[in-house]
Order: sequence, then C-alpha cells, then structure tokens
Amino acid sequence: MYLNCHTYYSLRFGTFSELDLLDLARENAIQELVLTDINNTSACLNFIRKAPEFGVRPIVGIDFRNQVEQLYVGIAKSNQGYKQLNDFLSLHLHQKKDFPERAPNLQETYFVYPLEKVLLMGLTDFAPHEFIGVSVSDLRKLPFSGYLHYRDKLVVLQPVTFRNKRDFNAHRLLRAIDNNTLLSKLASSQVASMDQRMLSVSELSLAFQDYDFILNNTKDLLQDCYIHFDFSPKTKMQNQATYFNTRQEDCDKLRALCLENLSYRYPEDSSFALERVEKELDLIYKMDFVAYFLINWDIVTYAKSKGYFHVGRGSGANSIVAYLLGITDVDPLELDLYFERFLNLFRSSPPDFDIDFSWRDREDVTNYIFNRFQNVALMGTYVTFNYRGVVRELGKVFGLPKEEIDKLSKGDFNASELDTSSQLVLKYGSLIEGFPNYVSVHSSGILISEQPLQCFSATFLPPKGFRTVQFDMHIAEDVGLYKFDILAQRGLSKIREALDVIRYNQPEAKVLDIHEVPKLKKDKRIKQLLKSGESLGCFYIESPAMRLLMKKLKVDNYLTLVAASSVIRPGVAQSGMMREYILRHRDPSRAKRAHPVLLELMPETYGVMVYQEDVIKVAHYFAGLSLAEADVFRRGMSGKYRSRNEFENVQQKFMSNCREKGYEEKVILEVWNQIESFAGYSFAKGHSASYAVESYQSLYLKAYFPLEYMVAVLNNGGGFYQKEIYIHETRMRGARIHLPCINRSRIENVIYGKDLYLGLGNLKELENRVSLRILNQRNRGGDFLSLEDFLDRVTISIESISILIRIGAFAFTGVDKYELLWKAHFSLGHLPRFQAQQRLFAISRSSHTIPKLKTTALEAAFDQIELLGFCLASPFTLLLNPVENKRVAMDFKTRTYRHVDIYGYLVTIKPSRTIKGDMMYFATFLDQQGDIFDAVLFPQVAQKYSFRGKGIYRLYAKVVEEFGCFTLEVIKMRKEPYVQDPRFST
Repeated sequence: MYLNCHTYYSLRFGTFSELDLLDLARENAIQELVLTDINNTSACLNFIRKAPEFGVRPIVGIDFRNQVEQLYVGIAKSNQGYKQLNDFLSLHLHQKKDFPERAPNLQETYFVYPLEKVLLMGLTDFAPHEFIGVSVSDLRKLPFSGYLHYRDKLVVLQPVTFRNKRDFNAHRLLRAIDNNTLLSKLASSQVASMDQRMLSVSELSLAFQDYDFILNNTKDLLQDCYIHFDFSPKTKMQNQATYFNTRQEDCDKLRALCLENLSYRYPEDSSFALERVEKELDLIYKMDFVAYFLINWDIVTYAKSKGYFHVGRGSGANSIVAYLLGITDVDPLELDLYFERFLNLFRSSPPDFDIDFSWRDREDVTNYIFNRFQNVALMGTYVTFNYRGVVRELGKVFGLPKEEIDKLSKGDFNASELDTSSQLVLKYGSLIEGFPNYVSVHSSGILISEQPLQCFSATFLPPKGFRTVQFDMHIAEDVGLYKFDILAQRGLSKIREALDVIRYNQPEAKVLDIHEVPKLKKDKRIKQLLKSGESLGCFYIESPAMRLLMKKLKVDNYLTLVAASSVIRPGVAQSGMMREYILRHRDPSRAKRAHPVLLELMPETYGVMVYQEDVIKVAHYFAGLSLAEADVFRRGMSGKYRSRNEFENVQQKFMSNCREKGYEEKVILEVWNQIESFAGYSFAKGHSASYAVESYQSLYLKAYFPLEYMVAVLNNGGGFYQKEIYIHETRMRGARIHLPCINRSRIENVIYGKDLYLGLGNLKELENRVSLRILNQRNRGGDFLSLEDFLDRVTISIESISILIRIGAFAFTGVDKYELLWKAHFSLGHLPRFQAQQRLFAISRSSHTIPKLKTTALEAAFDQIELLGFCLASPFTLLLNPVENKRVAMDFKTRTYRHVDIYGYLVTIKPSRTIKGDMMYFATFLDQQGDIFDAVLFPQVAQKYSFRGKGIYRLYAKVVEEFGCFTLEVIKMRKEPYVQDPRFST
C-alpha cells in the first residue's frame, strides 16, 4: 500500500537504508511496496535482490522533484517501465534541467501526483496512467478539494521517510547541510513533515475506512506492477554478448589470435604452451567469456596503435590467452600461475582484468571505449559521510567557529570540556555517519553491456562528461554486469617519457626494447640494483620498506621480486609471516617447520601464504572446501563480503572440515591466523608479477639512463617521496642541477647532457599562462639577452617578474638579483597590481642610480625554499649551530649494537600502531653525505619525541642489524634549528 518510500539514497533527505526499509515493512506486515528515492535509483537493484528475504514483493520507481518540490512519483509497471523512468531521469540529469510539471506519457509506467500539487495546478484532465495521491494528512482536505468524484484516480500516497523522532532529527540535519545553512535558519519548506512514516496495514485501513475505493485502487495499481532481475548464482551475464555478430565468429577469432601469437611469445618452442591454451579456451567458451576477452584485446590494440604503454594485471595475468592477446606481459607458464584463480566453472565472481595506462593516456582510451561500443557507462560508487566530514558539516550547521570545528574533526579534545554545541555535533553526527553523501565515479570500472544500462539504473554525467550508473560494483556483479577496469598510473608515464628524454638527450644511444622482458630479467646491472635496494624512483619498489625488504631477501631474480611485491603487503607483515618468509628464503631448510600440506601446496614460497591464490589452495586442499566455496572464502577475506551470509557459512565449514580431517587445533588456528591477517591485503600472483615486470622496466632505465629516467620521474609527479628527494637522487647519479632559467628551462624539467634545468612549472606562484608566454616569445625571437630585452618582449606583471628574478632565472646576465629587482620595479612598479604592460615597440629607459647590493648564499637558499619548497644547497648549511660530528650511515657497519650520535635530514615518516594500539614511527633520513638511512621510534620514545616537520634532526640511537641491513632504534631526538631567514632579520 506504500507507493512513495525513501531510503538514504534520497541524498541528504532520507534516513535509512533499503534493508532498513524492508525490515520496517516486515514489522508492519506490508507484503508489497514501492521504493521511490528522490531523483535516484541507487538502491533499486539491491532492494529487488533482498526483498524476498523479508517476505516483500518489490516494486520500484522514482520520486521526481525540482529541488525539494515534489512533482510526481513514477512507478514502473514492468522492467520496460523501469527503463523508461531511468531514461527520463537520465535525460534531465545529463542536461541538468528541471523536470516538467506534467509527467511524460510512458506506456509501462504509472505517475501519481500528490493531492497538494493537483490542487495548485488545478488539474482536471488525467491520462489513463496518471493518478492523484492522497496521504493520511490529506484526508482532512479531500472532501473539500473537489477531487473526491475522481474515484478511479485516487490512490494512497503516504510517503515513508522516517521511522521515529531520531530519523526526523537526522533528516533536519541533512537538510541543513544540503542548504548550507544554520539549523536554526532552516526553512520549514525544506523539511519533510514528521508524519511521513509507515503505518501498519490495520492502521492504514482504519485511516481510509471511509474511502475503501482508494485502498482498492491502490491494491489494483500494485497488482499491475511486476519487476524482476535474476540474482541467482547462475544468473546470465549481462555484458555485451558478442564482439562480432555471432558467438561462433568470436570463438574463431579468439582461437586465431592465440595461434598467431604463439610463436611470438614462445619463439623457441610453443608446443608445450598449446595444451594450456586449449584448456583455457575450452573453459572460456563454456563460461561464455569470449567477448569479454576480445573486448579487452580491442582496447589494448587501440592503445598500442596510439603508442600508449599499458600493463595488464589482476587475476587476468594468470591466463595464457591474455598473455597471447597482449593484454598482459606476464607468462603464466613461467610462474606456474593458477588459471582457476582467474576463471573456473565454480567461481562465483567474475574474472578480473585491471589494465593500467599512463595518466596522460587514460582519458583518450576511455573516450575510445565510449565511442567504440554501444552500451557503455562508468561504474558508480558512493561517497559517504565519514567522521571528519560529518563533524565539519554539522559544526557549520550548529554555528561553531572554525577553530572549534578543526579541534573536533581531529579528535583533539577532552569530551568533559566540550560546550553544549560541540556535544550536539558529536551526538547528532553519529546519526548520519556512514550515510551516502553523493554518488561518485568508481576509480576505474567501466560497464559494457548487451542491453542499455538504463535497464538497470539511471545515469548521470560527472564533470568529465562520461555517463555513469547510480550503483556500485557489488550490485553490478550480483545482476551479472562485470566491469572492465581501466586505470591510470604514473609509472608507465615515467617509462614512456624517459624514452623520449633519451631520444633528445642521447640520440645515438642504443636502447633495448622495453617489452623484451626476458632480456631484462637476465641483466646484471638490474640484478645489482635490486640486491642493493637502489630503486628510488622505480615503480612499486621505491618505498623504504620495499627497499629494505629487497636487501634482506637479496633479491636478484624475477621470481623473488614477484614474491616480495606481495610479501610487502600489510597483512603478511602483521601475521609475522613476512619475517618467517625471509628466514626460510635465506635458509630453505627452515621450510620444514611448515605443515606438510602447506609446504606441498606452496613449495615456491616455503609453505608461506603469499598470494591470493594461496587462500583458494589452502581452502580447497587443506580444508576440503569446494572450488566454489573456496572462491567465496577468498572474496570474503577481502572484507567487502564478510557480512554476507554465504561467507559466514563457508567460514564455519572451513573450521569444521579441518577438525574432521584431524588437524590439531593449534595448526588450524595458525593457518586461520595467516589467512585472516593477510588475505584482505594480498595480491593475486599474476598481479604481483605484472607489477614486477613494470619494476624491471623502470630498473632498466635507471640502470642505463639514470639521469633521463629521473627527469621523467620528476615530470610525472615523482612518487613515494617529495620532489626534492628525486632531485637529490639525480644529483647523486651525476647530474648538475640548475635553477629555472628563462633561456634554458621549459615548463617541465629538461636535461642537456648532464645539466638538469628545473622547469618553470616548479615555481608554485608563477601562473602557467606566464610560462607559456615566455616560451612562445623565446621560440619566436630566440634567447633573451637581458632583463630589458625580456621586458620589451614579454607581457608580465611585477609580481611574476619578481618571482623569476628571485629564483635566479636571470642569473645568466651576471647582474645581482637586487639590482634586477630595482630595474624591474622602475619599469613595472607604477602599474596597478597584476596589470601587465602591453608594448608594440621597445621604449627608451631613464637611468637610475642603484645602490650596491649583494645577494648572499643564505638569502638565495631561503628564496628557493619559499618559491620551490626546497633549496639546492645542502640543508646542513642552514643549521644555526654547526654539526658537532661527521657521523654518516656508512659507519653503521662498525657500530652494530652500539650507540651513535647522527644528524639526518628528514625524508619521510610512516606512522604505525602496535597490536596494543600504541603509536610508533618508521622514518627515513639523508645523512651529511646524501646517503639514506632508516630509523624507528618505538612507542616509549614516540611518546616523548615528536616530528615537527621537515628539517634536520639530531638522533641518539642504537644501531641494529637484521639480515645484513642496518637501522637505528632511536633513544633521543631533537629537531635542529635553522639560521634566521636573513631576508627578514634586522
């Protein structure tokens, strides 16, 4: 009897989930109802999926509103009607225009106008699909409205928005947030009536006892509606069904592509690969994933035609078919990759190709996909109200000052000392924390479906203009829509740009084909970089933890790097198995400690679970779960599906099966602990292998073309570290670093031989259009000869020219910066702020007597810190008190387990918590010679000493050694002061 029910996907309006709505219906003995969120269909599919569990027959529709004004409620009579409603909503969301006051004539839908709207519009003509909605509160005015004689058109329209007063309070807060207003100033017109709640069947019948015909009309309307989606485990896949016209054409093409590329991938002997190819093709045919492979092949083929680099990863890298099609560069035979991790007859989840492109190329690839295929949309996702966001929003709603809001959002307060308003923020914040705030775009997922995507939901247009569905990946999978993951990363951009830099800086150099990965794996220089952890700037292997792990493992081959790429993930370390893996790698005889079954399943990793496939293997062979159950188990461990009943059932079966097999409880718990601690963070082996391939490509470029590669790293946003660390690394590799120069620099960083000129884009305050103007003039008229020549040729403001002078961009003139600044102000200082001069001809200049001034090295350093964020001089030269010793990281070998006093320039900090929840820190520093060393502050020390931003710290610490690697355990620490900025000293 309810045609107008809202969930919290009526964004910043509704107050509970679709499951809460179903639970409310069950409590009130409601057996059918219509979900109609406001201009949104996010909850519809899951509502339909879960409704049978609550004894509810689901019907869906949309509450169409212009802002808060309710126009009409659209109800789908069928799946076709649902699509019609989604088409109508999508059109207006795409065009960002208001809905018309009269509903459209859609054959498979009903539209219900609220009585209040009918009265305002004075409607007298109603189409067969149009009705007048009467709420319980409307019953008082119905007899006097003049519409009582429209007996066949009257239906119950009792909105459901709240369950209780708590929901109503949450609603008012959401409306205040949406209107960006104080709660006390929230207009009543922006708030729903508190009587928008669900009554039981008997209460509703009692309310309408004088109007049985209205109840009967409503029942008839509901009975005429039926919508169905198949959510069963064997649901038909909804992706585009064929790549060509028929499935047979697809199958023939896929086989032909595999056979064509066998000799390329396996030039010496491809016969041994053919058996695996046939096995995979047979399964791909049976599971109807031929088009899925061909579409991925199509996307990659387009990218290659444009010269774009890509990396295919995810579990798809386990497939030899993907390898032969060029979707991945990982040889599954070399790594003995478990194809069933990617695809098996019992797998309950879809296959997964993650295809990375350069961040510069991804948008073009996405645009190609939208133009190439018919039914395409980006995957949606929900941005929810988190604690900090809620506190900030409600702080404004309750009128708190910014300082108080900052304190509350950071958790930096004593609850007993808070005033009433702050307490209200925290109290009411809990009402809406976790609610969806708005629908956004999934980071990578693209849907390519057989049917128009409006069959499943409405779509909207985010800023980049690609239509996006209003539901997330989990619901998509439930209904049979499997996403294509098209991602962006900077590692590929670095590789591609490094090759461009080599071409202009070393045009005669012989460069190995970056895709000849087998040759890279044998290269001695690359092996040495891996072994020594000299991988700063290289994809995925540059963090302090990864560099340290590689040194501990003495990584010198591809297989060990693949394992390290997964071992480094948080869960393995937390379970203690990362240390055990290192011990077994260094002493293989220690692997005997593993359970015999685990060692047999995972001999390559010494019986330690390292990859996601290991969870399937252990669940299937160790615990006796079926492959289907094992896959549910693996997915459940990720955390995304833990709450689902199917995972809970499989978890219980895992434990009971192990006990039935006679394993000791200690062994069962040990294995369970391994699985539970790491599976949510681990990689598929193919995923790790894909990352390792890109790491090898990066290492090759760093080994043979270190300066060009580091320039590419800088030009693509760096990586794990700040920009100045990459500049430091480039200098350590032999480059001469120059400040931005108007005659040598571009917007990006550029290298000539060994001379690296920082780009104009590094100047934080210099507008990009000014830089472009400078380059255009230089290209047109040649190098600038002097400041005067520059000012005659370039339109620029005094603010911008001052930045260029202060950074040293006119150093080539040999004129001191202060003198240049005087001249610039004489030329431009009379102009209004930010107004630049426009000259057709050079003008004569009057001469001025300029006082003799000399810029000191300290002043230059502080100018660089202000304008670049760092200085090119050693930070140790800026200390107020000169260093009292020359201790460096090279000394650690002779000081093992002894105390040292050492100065270090802070590079990066990684906060962490112990099992007890205590805070500790891992930190990385540069010593006085520019070498890197690592330190740890355990909780007792971390409580006493804190980091206070970048700068130089003096550490008193104990040198410890583990697996041949040296780190410091800090005992005392203090930040050393810099000299006073001479530009402002008196």
